[in-house]
Amino acid sequence: MVSRIAALLLSGAALVQVQAQSLPTPTDLIGTWNSKANSTMTGSSFYDPVNEKFTEPKHPGISYSFSSDGNFEEAYYRAVANPQEPKCPKGIIQWQHGSFEKLSDGSLKLHPIKVDGRQLYSDPCSFKSAVYTRYNASETFKRYEVVTDAYHNIPRLNLYKFDGSPLMPLYLAMSPPSMLPTTTLNPLTTQTATANKVKRGELPLNHEVVYKRTPGATRADQWWWFGVFLTAGGSVLYFFF
Repeated sequence: MVSRIAALLLSGAALVQVQAQSLPTPTDLIGTWNSKANSTMTGSSFYDPVNEKFTEPKHPGISYSFSSDGNFEEAYYRAVANPQEPKCPKGIIQWQHGSFEKLSDGSLKLHPIKVDGRQLYSDPCSFKSAVYTRYNASETFKRYEVVTDAYHNIPRLNLYKFDGSPLMPLYLAMSPPSMLPTTTLNPLTTQTATANKVKRGELPLNHEVVYKRTPGATRADQWWWFGVFLTAGGSVLYFFF
């Protein structure tokens, strides 16, 4: 009886191991994919790693790029309304890159280069100016599909988060993709702020304030006016991105 249980456990472990194996880089993912507004896009037009500077897109949105050699890049530009304090919306710009793999169970695993990711966080009721930090967040997409959008007649990428919920649809903007160099861009050699200078709850614990601030970083009052617009538009704006 014990031997049978052991055999079942071993077979189950072997099955899990098989499911976790990587597959060749999927060719249908290659390219730069943008949300509907087509304003936020990966590459040098969004983030300048030399000068540590973001360029604010005209509209909120997200963008993912995938290359044929297994690298990815992502760009996020989001505003978060505050129903309890309408005058205190928050804004977030995020960028990271790294490698990705498709597993035999159909999922996608994104492995960012930890020291390269950046975030610009604005909370006008808490900070006089936006806070520039390191950003590192591994991602898992349970599955994905590339289809031809019936309305726009262009390729559309549907990504499903780890829990199966869909990300907003992304549309093919260009192929080959628009990406920064895929190697480490900012090795950890510069001084950073110590942990006790960031209050718990203000920023995620895996974010580290960068010592060198972004020249010409987006001001908090710019986020405020945009947040007012977002709050007035409400959830209806989702369908335009």
